Amino acid sequence: MVTRAALVLFAVSGSLRARSSNRTLLEAAAALAPDDVRFDLYDGVAGLPHFNPDLDATAIAEVVELTRRMRQADGLVVSTPEYARGIPGALKNALDWLVGGDGFVEKPFMLLNASDRSQSAQRALIDVLRTMSGVAIEAAFLTVPLLGQNVSLDALLADPRRADPIRASLATFVDAIRARRDAAS
Repeated sequence: MVTRAALVLFAVSGSLRARSSNRTLLEAAAALAPDDVRFDLYDGVAGLPHFNPDLDATAIAEVVELTRRMRQADGLVVSTPEYARGIPGALKNALDWLVGGDGFVEKPFMLLNASDRSQSAQRALIDVLRTMSGVAIEAAFLTVPLLGQNVSLDALLADPRRADPIRASLATFVDAIRARRDAAS
């Protein structure tokens, strides 16, 4: 039997709320991921300094850590709310710190959406990530409507109407990453 190499998915929530539906959706994805997939849930978005190209990114510990973790990941999973029809500023700031470095070059990404009403932010995020040379695995994109429902992680995991589509999206994403990896070797 051939053993598949484990994959690491770097997961970022665009919400700074401690118990946001976006964070819960990422936690559910981590719990539902295949055994050979590890989620690296990033909590540092709020702690990053404002992006300034005059600053030396290699001298800022928070930026070095963000870049290191992104570089080590096989793919990016983002779940974000929409603010004023766009990407939340803190998330865009984090992405700006990755521009120009090698942490996100040709990295596959998928979007998990916790609201049907976040379409403008999703389109903008796709544009930003593609501009950064990210590879959208659109077949893995998923909306799990959680807005205003205050659904706990346990309830989300126990509901097959929600958990099964998350599992399927992750399987699609993981398969796409592995197919890209196989094609490159």
